[in-house]
Amino acid sequence: MRVISSTAVCVLLSVVSLWAQSSSRIAAEGGDIVITPIIHASVQIEHAGVVVQVDPWSVGDLSDAKPADLILITDDPGHHLDPDAIAKLRKPGAPVVLTAAAQAGFADGTVLSNGESGLFADIRVEAVGAYDMTPGRPFHPRGEANGYVVTLGGKRVFLAGVGECVPEVQALQGIDVAFMPMNLPVDRMRPIPLAECVKTFKPKVVYLNHYDQAYTGWLSNPQGDPPADTQDTPATIRAFAAALDGEGIEFRDAAWYPPRAR
Repeated sequence: MRVISSTAVCVLLSVVSLWAQSSSRIAAEGGDIVITPIIHASVQIEHAGVVVQVDPWSVGDLSDAKPADLILITDDPGHHLDPDAIAKLRKPGAPVVLTAAAQAGFADGTVLSNGESGLFADIRVEAVGAYDMTPGRPFHPRGEANGYVVTLGGKRVFLAGVGECVPEVQALQGIDVAFMPMNLPVDRMRPIPLAECVKTFKPKVVYLNHYDQAYTGWLSNPQGDPPADTQDTPATIRAFAAALDGEGIEFRDAAWYPPRAR
């Protein structure tokens, strides 16, 4: 288990304490779907008293996060698979759906492979391929990670996981809300290609997440000051939004990361 020094913990807490998370809503049958970004790929989704936690991560502020009826894990790195966060947020007996690779780090979960589906906590969950086709490190091979489609209140919510615009993503139909990664290494899923990807399956609403990899690395091991934003993250978000202009797809910007306080 990785140990973070007390000094690093204090630095991290001082950064996270500056940051307020906010929720947004999607109209659905039986009441609104309430979406609360937590950090990076971690998001809380609520509907009709049911709580889904996706990739819960202890680095985020979990103090107001709600106990989960269902937990979805997209991949096995620590910012996706965090057993401590799962233990903190999991209701007794709540299903944890994950990949075979993630099960090696968390045995008490149910594996759902790419292309499989099932009913968990009375929620339909479909596993969608999340992988890379462009070589380069880090590389996400086919079958190792999942995206998920969950159906809540008659709405289909797609959580892409981490990968490129693979055929399985382009073939999606009837997606109401999508969470998409951006700014991945070796020019995978940069703003304009990502916008073109989103246009292939046309969700009604799209959120960006998992888009500041350097900062995420520092948050995982907060030594010294946070890294400079050399990719100009706000500019990449604006470029993505501009590329969707006129497409009838609503982009919702959200605060997935605490500010780079120094």
